[in-house]
Amino acid sequence: MNIYVGLTDRTWFDFLRHREAPDEVNFWVPGKTITLPRLQPGELFLFKLHKYNRIVGGGVFAHKSVYPIGLAWQAFEQNNGAKTEQELRRLVEQYRGEEASHANYDIGCVILTQPFFWEENAWILSDAYWKAGTRQYKKHDVSTDIGRRLWDEVQTRMQAHPAIYADSTRRAERNRYGKPVLIAPRLGQGGFRAIITDVYGRKCAITQEKTLPVLQAAHIKPFHENGPNDIQNGILLRADLHGLLDSGYMTISPDYYLEISKRIRDDFDNGEEYGRLHGKQLILPSRGDLRPSHEFIRWHNENKYRG
Repeated sequence: MNIYVGLTDRTWFDFLRHREAPDEVNFWVPGKTITLPRLQPGELFLFKLHKYNRIVGGGVFAHKSVYPIGLAWQAFEQNNGAKTEQELRRLVEQYRGEEASHANYDIGCVILTQPFFWEENAWILSDAYWKAGTRQYKKHDVSTDIGRRLWDEVQTRMQAHPAIYADSTRRAERNRYGKPVLIAPRLGQGGFRAIITDVYGRKCAITQEKTLPVLQAAHIKPFHENGPNDIQNGILLRADLHGLLDSGYMTISPDYYLEISKRIRDDFDNGEEYGRLHGKQLILPSRGDLRPSHEFIRWHNENKYRG
């Protein structure tokens, strides 16, 4: 297990630490050549400020990818560390060395859940954990003396964040220091959208449409009805098909075929295009643990589908 330290924009940090407890943040990477850290979900990513030799907070790594800046704004909005999309662009472009533009250029996205922002009296002196000349990230293996020392410093401060501290110790050995363990990332809406988009290869599971602005990460059991932001409760759909799923005019069979309700024709005197999709097999991730869960499919069949 590793802990990563990443060079962090002060404006980004200050904006987010004064927000009311964001459930996730997008640690964006601005460069025209994008290098992303090689973390695994559940590892800690810590913030080291530009021009300050202090580590000031962090989060639990959930996912990383490269997205157009417009999609990053749609997914995370102010959890990008800016009040508006224009302000996000201004922050990014000062590092890219560009004038303000409307281009939908790519940025790296490191998605962190359960973020924490320490008060200044808790900031960690970074001299031991960050070498001069390090460009973006520094990795520390917690099996080494220095990595373990950093883990212990973080754990001491994390006691002020009970939910995250409990996650990091629940599965640990109950010894004096706490065995380093992965922390289960709890996805927010933006992280759910980003991961579903990538898991489905950025293509609609039904039509294989790949125009990103019209693709949406759909919950099978809706979020407002206690459906979780879980990969197995999600599917990537074209926007109109997402609407049919949410309204119950479409569902998924337990063996992953599409079912279209005859009520579309009755209620709207239309729907031939959608009727032709009835019985179509969905194109899903090859890994079974990334596919929609039969539990959520059954819930949708019984509670939403209009038959």
